[in-house]
Amino acid sequence: MKLINPIDALLWGIRRNQRDVINLYSSLSPLMSITTGSDMLNFGYWSDGINNPIKAQENLCNIIGKLAELESAKTLLDVGSGLSSPAMFWKNKYPLLEIYCININYPHLIFANKLKEQFFIQKNINKNFKSDISLFNSTAIKLPFNKESIDRIVALESAQHFKPFIEFIKDVKHVLKKDGIFIIAIPVITNLLSPIQNLVKLGILSFTWASEHYVLNDILEMLSYEHFKIIEILNIGPLVYTPLSEYYIKNRKILLKRITSEYGALLEYILFKSLVKMDKLSKSKIIDYVIIKLRKM
Repeated sequence: MKLINPIDALLWGIRRNQRDVINLYSSLSPLMSITTGSDMLNFGYWSDGINNPIKAQENLCNIIGKLAELESAKTLLDVGSGLSSPAMFWKNKYPLLEIYCININYPHLIFANKLKEQFFIQKNINKNFKSDISLFNSTAIKLPFNKESIDRIVALESAQHFKPFIEFIKDVKHVLKKDGIFIIAIPVITNLLSPIQNLVKLGILSFTWASEHYVLNDILEMLSYEHFKIIEILNIGPLVYTPLSEYYIKNRKILLKRITSEYGALLEYILFKSLVKMDKLSKSKIIDYVIIKLRKM
């Protein structure tokens, strides 16, 4: 059983500094894998009757690939790449694409490198796979690339951890080519809340939503200030939070055994209550999940 001190986990969610985020994901990313059955660390996009998390996660990656117009791109920078499973999904679909994965979590990059090696072995170093998936241990606000050197930049369910957010936007602007495409998929709060309102309305999510609680309009203002043209905004919260919660509740008996054997009953109960609260807040339009397509002007 993986022993996690509840006080430590609580402090990770409250402080949310870089070290806390690394500890959080290092400790709890296996929980995501147990729950979903995959190495992708996103909530998924449950459209078109999709009823299982793996298909939902692949669907989200597929939508982002289309929005980013990856079929015509040469280079892609995936910022906050997790275990790099989305990168491998895109590489499989767009084999000539050169992909760079940025992650501040070094243990995740070690695991991602193993997954990458397995991926290329399975592809048998096919001639169509001429370029690589390169992994970089770096922060999102100091991207290690030359000015205007990247065609496409994606932050798939990761930018909610980046701060100061404006510094991330400035760095993206620096490395993205002119007319390049920038995609953000991010959980957001729909309206500005005071600290007391945040505690009351978010409830348990005030502690278990271990990221910055960014307001959508604030994000859009920062993007406009840095002269990004907003091409499209998809508000997909109802097809993210509710079906994910419903899937968990429907399969809770099975998932309960898997999770408690690794993490114990308390953590499973907190996860369950958090998903229920997430569903309620989504239906109340207090939280949303947005995909924003932007072009550098």
